[in-house]
Parts: sequence; C-alpha cells; structure tokens
Amino acid sequence: MINRNKFAMASGLCAGLLWVICSVFVALFPHYMLLMTTHMIHVDITQMGWTLTWSGFLVGLVGWMILAGVAGALLAVIYNQMVGSEAN
Repeated sequence: MINRNKFAMASGLCAGLLWVICSVFVALFPHYMLLMTTHMIHVDITQMGWTLTWSGFLVGLVGWMILAGVAGALLAVIYNQMVGSEAN
C-alpha cells in the first residue's frame, strides 16, 4: 500500500523542483529552450518568445505543485484499490 498523503507530497515537491530547473534553463538559454519546446509539442513557436516574470514563476510553481499533488493522491488511491482487490 502507498501512503496517499506522502505520495501526494512527494509528487508536488518533484513537480516544484522540475519547475524551478526548467525556469532556470529558460532564463539562461531562452532560444534553445524554445527550440526544444517546439520539438516537444510539434508546433512551430519559434517566432514567439518567453515571458518569464517572478509572479509568473511563482504562480506556475504553486499551480504545478498543487496539480501534481492531486494527481499523486489520485494515483495512490487507484493503486491501493488495485492492490487491495488482488488480495481477494
């Protein structure tokens, strides 16, 4: 069994760490990150640019951490239900 709350917290913290790392790369290497994003989403966005502000960084950080935490909790609940049904 997976502890739902701890897994949710770990998921949120992991997403937050990835957001910080990604934001640092966008700040340091905006052109290369834009090219990589273009390839990842299969859309040519090279004519656009990044908008990286402190408020945007914080809103994105909190938003992704909450979303990942909720997804992690849901994943733990589903997994625990599946494991519990195997015991029967």
